[in-house]
Amino acid sequence: MPLKSRIRTIPDFPKPGIQFRDITTLLKDPFGFRKLVDDLVQPFAGKRVDAVAGIEARGFIIGGAVAHQLSTGFIPVRKKDKLPWDTIGQDYELEYGTDRVEIHRDAVGEGETVLIVDDLLATGGTALATLDLLHQAGADIVGCSFVVDLPDLGGRKRLEEQGVSVLTLVEFEGE
Repeated sequence: MPLKSRIRTIPDFPKPGIQFRDITTLLKDPFGFRKLVDDLVQPFAGKRVDAVAGIEARGFIIGGAVAHQLSTGFIPVRKKDKLPWDTIGQDYELEYGTDRVEIHRDAVGEGETVLIVDDLLATGGTALATLDLLHQAGADIVGCSFVVDLPDLGGRKRLEEQGVSVLTLVEFEGE
């Protein structure tokens, strides 16, 4: 059974007109979760990856599993004021306002290679902020990996325009 069939669609969540792609149904399926992790790890097996950066919150689940399989460290990319130590951050635009992602100042060193992982790629705003943040910290980005891509929202193109390779496992058109 393909991964896409294991992802539940919830109409009108969190607001009318949105088709929310719920990966919790995929995560609870042992075969599906295993295939998801294997498919995200395989392109980077044997390549230098010093750390995986997982974007809050589902990116923690997926990124942690990917980091484990790659035998590398994990960097939690969190919303503003959620990390307990000295942080660096990057603001980004939302539909109505701004938000901020942060990492600990010592999360990554100059020249370390990092793979960015999250569950869903829509406009790419959070991923681009994470990319900028990790570059600010001195990291070299080996790629960005996502379970779901909503290609009509342009996130992949925006990331690729920054010179980053993008891996997605499932697409939902027209979202």
